[in-house]
Amino acid sequence: MNKVNYQKETDKIIDSITSQNAVPRLLLHSCCAPCSSYTLEYLSQYFAITVFYFNPNISPQSEFEKRFAEQKRLVESLPAKNKIELVKGEYDYNVFLEIAKGLEDVREGGERCFKCYRLRLEQTAALAKEQGFDYFCTTLSISPLKNSQKINEIGFDIAEKYGVKWLPSDFKKREGYKRSIELSREYDLYRQNFCGCVYSKA
Repeated sequence: MNKVNYQKETDKIIDSITSQNAVPRLLLHSCCAPCSSYTLEYLSQYFAITVFYFNPNISPQSEFEKRFAEQKRLVESLPAKNKIELVKGEYDYNVFLEIAKGLEDVREGGERCFKCYRLRLEQTAALAKEQGFDYFCTTLSISPLKNSQKINEIGFDIAEKYGVKWLPSDFKKREGYKRSIELSREYDLYRQNFCGCVYSKA
């Protein structure tokens, strides 16, 4: 199966937005401040963004809170053409353990991770639907360790289920990942060395 260039798909949507002179509302799921840095710098030119920090996979809770504090600091510091807001999702690690059941020994980047993407994107879509957002998206595709094809496949599937438009993405393209590292240095952001769950830490 041919890989889709999701950056080109993003470009098409942005072109249609700018031609209409509209500023649509985007609910952006974020895993952490470093991954959201470039994503926010880029997308806030075209969207009114609310960052949704929903990551029940992160363990322990102190790590979850530390990453949220950095996310909040970045949102408050980053200059943006359109306003960026922040919503904190509930933390319940048992929700993650439930979806990981039976997949504890699966390699990093496999089926357990795909279920984790779905868990977080499903919650994002539900909130986007409830609050009337035009699009939903995630920062996850900026990581070279994350499967962008799978993230987008899941995103489109959930979009159909909830009736909210998915903004396709591959934010690591056009040196997005490199820019996120630069911004992390510039804002002195805490960069963790594992995705979040106990399995990724191991």
